[in-house]
Amino acid sequence: MKKISLITDGSCLGNPGPGGWACLLRFGGVKKEFFGFDPRTTNNRMELMAPIQGLLALKEPCEVEITTDSEYLLYGITKWIINWKRRHWWRKHGPVRNADLWMELDELASLHETTWVWTRGHAGHEDNTRCDWLAQNAAATQRSSWADGRPHATLRLDLGADYVPPKPQAGLFEDAEPGGEDDEDDEEAVQKIG
Repeated sequence: MKKISLITDGSCLGNPGPGGWACLLRFGGVKKEFFGFDPRTTNNRMELMAPIQGLLALKEPCEVEITTDSEYLLYGITKWIINWKRRHWWRKHGPVRNADLWMELDELASLHETTWVWTRGHAGHEDNTRCDWLAQNAAATQRSSWADGRPHATLRLDLGADYVPPKPQAGLFEDAEPGGEDDEDDEEAVQKIG
């Protein structure tokens, strides 16, 4: 199985506002960069789009180390997603934010052996710095790495930003413990800092 490094970043000018995402793939001595945009989005959606696009670029199952500076992305894919999936992409008081992209990322990640790594943004990680610049530039110019100008590669599920998962049956949240890993305050806190 090939070992790939995937470095990702997202950017938004305003929140919501014009956004950009970027990812950098490394395999041996080969490096590929992809970047794209969304005219009206949020920073979190762009942070999610970056690894989605990187994983979509892989043509076969690989071992992928994914580096991000987004705690929202890291905690979401490694911790929170367990309960989100168990609860059919719903939280106690409504659907999971960005459920369409979380579902897309979950499906793509399941095709590979993924390891998620966090790096502090703007801390000298060369590939993270490059992705940050590409994402900011894509947000500002609303341009992509595709010759035809499309904002990103076609998504597998392509549910759209307005997608709301079907409401789960009553009683699904009765086992939630206040202050435990079911607590929704953790996601809110990370979104404010990440």
